[in-house]
Amino acid sequence: MGTLYIVATPIGNLGDITKRALDVLQSVDIILCEDTRTSSHLLNFYSIKTKLISYHKFNEEKRTEELILELKNGKNMALITDAGTPCISDPGSILIKACIKDGIEIFSLPGPSAIITALTLSGLTLNNFAFYGFLERKANLRLSKLKEIDKNDIEIVVFYEAPKRILDTLKSIEEAMENPYVVVLNDLTKKFEKKYYGLASKVISDLENNSNHELGEYVIVVLKNKRSQVETKEELSLEAILLDKVIKEKCTMKEAISKVANIYKNKYSKNQIYNASLNIKKLLK
Repeated sequence: MGTLYIVATPIGNLGDITKRALDVLQSVDIILCEDTRTSSHLLNFYSIKTKLISYHKFNEEKRTEELILELKNGKNMALITDAGTPCISDPGSILIKACIKDGIEIFSLPGPSAIITALTLSGLTLNNFAFYGFLERKANLRLSKLKEIDKNDIEIVVFYEAPKRILDTLKSIEEAMENPYVVVLNDLTKKFEKKYYGLASKVISDLENNSNHELGEYVIVVLKNKRSQVETKEELSLEAILLDKVIKEKCTMKEAISKVANIYKNKYSKNQIYNASLNIKKLLK
C-alpha cells in the first residue's frame, strides 16, 4: 500500500520550501496539485520531474476514488496546493478522509502558511484567533456574516481576500465591526510585499491611494473593537467619536459626520450625529 504526503509549498518566495518537502516531491510517483501550470514553476525551479495530476475543487470528489485505488496498489503521492499548506481553504480533505477510512498512511510535512505568516507580522498578542477563509461575495451576506463573527468571543479574526474584492471587503468590515484595527498583508514573502496597519478606514484610504492595490493576494487580520486594549469599558459618546475621527484622520467635521454616519448607520440616525456635531461647536465657542 502506498503513502499520501501532505506537502506545504512556498506562498511566494520559492526559497521557503523545506529540504524534506523537496525530497518527498522528488521521490513520490505522483504529485496532486490545483493547477499544473502553477506547480510546474516550482518543480522546474528545483528540477523535479515527478508526474503532476490536477486535483482541485471541481474534480476532487470524482478523482478521489481512482486515487485511492492507485494508493492501494502501492503508488506514493504528494498533495500540494498552488501556495501554502493544503486543505486550508484549498482542496484535500475529501482525499484525506478517504485515506483514513481505508487505512492508508498519511504524513503531513509542515511549512509555509499565509495565515500564520500574517499573524506573526500583525504585532498583536496572539492568545486566540479564528480563521474564516474567504467571505461571501454578496455585500448583504458578507455584512451579515461579519456581524455574526463580531458577536463571538474570539479576539482576533483572519480572512483571505482576492485583490479585486479587497476594498469592498474592508468597507464591509469597517461598517459591520465599527471601524476596527486591521492589519492587511499583500503578496506575503514576495519582492513587493506590502503591509498596512491601522483602523479599517485608514487602510481603505491607503489602498485607494495605491494604484496597484488590485495585484496580489491578501490576508486580513482584524482586532475586534470590543476586545481592543485601547477601548474603555464605557461606551464613547457621539461627540467623542466625531472628535476622534477629525483628529486621527485629519478631516473636516463635515467629512467626519459622513464617515460616522456610514459606520454607525445601524446604531445612530443622521440627525443624532449632526446634533452631536452642534454640541461640539457649542463647547468650542
